[in-house]
Amino acid sequence: MTGPAPDPRQTTGDPLRQAAEMMRATRERCVWTQQITHDELLPYLVEESAELIDAVETGTRADLREELGDLLWQVLFHAAIAAQDQDDPFDIDDVASGLVEKMVRRHPHVFADAVATTPDEVLVHWNAAKAAEKRARRSVLDGVSPHMPSLALAQKLLSRADSIGVAPAATEGQMPGTEAELGAALLGLVAAARERGWDAERALRGAIRGLEGEIRAAEEVAPHPPVVE
Repeated sequence: MTGPAPDPRQTTGDPLRQAAEMMRATRERCVWTQQITHDELLPYLVEESAELIDAVETGTRADLREELGDLLWQVLFHAAIAAQDQDDPFDIDDVASGLVEKMVRRHPHVFADAVATTPDEVLVHWNAAKAAEKRARRSVLDGVSPHMPSLALAQKLLSRADSIGVAPAATEGQMPGTEAELGAALLGLVAAARERGWDAERALRGAIRGLEGEIRAAEEVAPHPPVVE
């Protein structure tokens, strides 16, 4: 290719299309971008996601807008890589089309005649649509990513466990009264682990694996339909 790529701001007035065209041109013309794979891009996705969380929790409106843009770039990047797959290519338009179809199905109270007057009723429609999409799942553990942060994974698995009647015993002692107190208690546990030379992350991951084993054992004895959240 010779000469610079066309400036997408001069070829379309749609900012989302401009971003998609900019990514396409970058993938075609930038030697660094050309050689990146999905796996190699993952650390950047994790980093940008963390920066977006920081912007939501402590940043300014300008920070939030910028970090949303950076995360959008990651989505566009992965779609551009996928578009060049030899066996099963798809592009950002395919991604958007799939998203639209899914969200229409999951919002029948918006795009069809279903009625939902409370948030709980909305969740009933959402979960019913999601369950219909995931009928191939045979366990409440299906669809839960092991790559989630450990605390989030533990909370998700406890919810799934509760749905089939598996209830690990809660830790004895006084329960914190607020989220702030809970945060302080968790930090205190990590500090205690550090003093003893224990790896708090590894300890929680081990407990999670134990919970997964309890769930699978319960499902073998009395199978339940998968619960999709």
